[in-house]
Amino acid sequence: MSVADEKPALDAILQKVLELVPFQLSTADGVEEARRKFSELPRAEIHPELSVHDRTIEGPAGPIGVRVYRPPTAEGVKLPVVLFFHGGGWSVGDLDSYDATARRHAAGAEAVVVSVDYRLAPEHPYPAAVDDVWAATQWVAAHAEELGGDAERLAVAGDSAGGNLAAVVAQLARDAGAPALRMQLLWYPATTWDTSLPSFAENADAPVLAIDAVKGFSAWYAGHVDLTDPPATLVPARHDDLSGLAPAYIAVAGHDPLRDDGVHYGDLLAAAGVPVQLDNADTLVHGYLGYSGVVPAATEAFDRGLAALREALHS
Repeated sequence: MSVADEKPALDAILQKVLELVPFQLSTADGVEEARRKFSELPRAEIHPELSVHDRTIEGPAGPIGVRVYRPPTAEGVKLPVVLFFHGGGWSVGDLDSYDATARRHAAGAEAVVVSVDYRLAPEHPYPAAVDDVWAATQWVAAHAEELGGDAERLAVAGDSAGGNLAAVVAQLARDAGAPALRMQLLWYPATTWDTSLPSFAENADAPVLAIDAVKGFSAWYAGHVDLTDPPATLVPARHDDLSGLAPAYIAVAGHDPLRDDGVHYGDLLAAAGVPVQLDNADTLVHGYLGYSGVVPAATEAFDRGLAALREALHS
């Protein structure tokens, strides 16, 4: 019996939500249409108790927008800091479309969250996004106290393309010797660029993200890169030394082409001695963070990752 035969069916509540509000990531109609459809998805307004403000920081090619979220605390209390990198195939998504997700990270991890509005492809292909998130990481490490944060308790988090960027930043921070990271929280990340892994065929026509979109967004971001010998800042699994990286929590979804991508990266990290927690939400799809608060299984999976992040930052 194959893995596909053994895999649990799509979560019944999620199936109903997808029928009511169908959504499929696609590059077929161009980047502006992809961004419009993504921005118009329904999103809840949550955690109004957070203090939230936008600012710009200096980046390698001009100002970078960031949005800072802080849970209420007594005056003078320093909180851990999480850099959050949004998903969207390196091409769609922004501070507004990921506002609820960033708020959940701040409230769930009891941390200051800095969401980064990095440059998007295809106008700004690889390595623009990497340059921006790495610059933002260094800025946050240097200015944590200004944000009411503790520079000794930093983590990176991201979903999908943002998970790729978080994995890259964890490697860059290790290679540079700073900043020290307590954790890398990788939600269904793109780390290997190996579409021969079984889940790419098994979930080729999956809801939300199908294989054609994986290929389309990858081409927008890095179609100019020779993938026979890709840099680790594009394909983190290709780094020649994965030892000494921040502990990883890798969350994957059973009905996602990228499932085995995240699983394989977790195996590589573990083989290099990096502490890894792998969570397979086997009835869910790519992008399930966006269904938390509506689909109980998605809420529970989100909460598991946030609990691990909170433990890493507050222990």
